[in-house]
Amino acid sequence: MATDQKPGGAAGGGSAGDIPAGYMTLYRAAAGTCPKLDWALLAGIGKVETNHGRADLPGVRSGSNSAGAKGPMQFLGPTFAAVRKRHPDVGSDVYDPADAIPAAAHYLCDSGLRDGSEYRAIFAYNRAGWYVAKVRGQAAAYRAAA
Repeated sequence: MATDQKPGGAAGGGSAGDIPAGYMTLYRAAAGTCPKLDWALLAGIGKVETNHGRADLPGVRSGSNSAGAKGPMQFLGPTFAAVRKRHPDVGSDVYDPADAIPAAAHYLCDSGLRDGSEYRAIFAYNRAGWYVAKVRGQAAAYRAAA
C-alpha cells in the first residue's frame, strides 16, 4: 500500500459488470476471511488500485511503482511479507490475484475491519482521506449495481 500515492488505474464507474469474472470470484471468496468484510470493499480497492489488474502501469504485473507497491492489490513488499507470515494460507506471488486478494482481505481485517472500523482499515491500506472516500464510494456503487 503506497502512502499518499494516487493509484494509476483508478477509473470511476459503479457497475459490478466491469469486474473480470475471475476477480469477482476471488473477491467473493476472500470476503469470507473476515465477518465484517464484503466482496464490494475488496473490489473497490482492486478498482481504485489497478482497475482489477488491468492498469498498464509499473508494478501491476511486474516490478514496482515509484512507491514500491506491487501486484493487482498494490502491496509494499514488507507488508505483503508480514501478512503472509501472520496468515500462512496466503500464497507467495504478490502479482497473482489469487494470492494478492486474500492477502488484502486479511490485511483489512487485521487493520481494524474485524473490530468494525472500516475507515481505519482502508486508511491503513493507503493513508489518505481521499483514498478512503474513493474506495468507499466505489464499494457503494458496486453494492448498488449488484
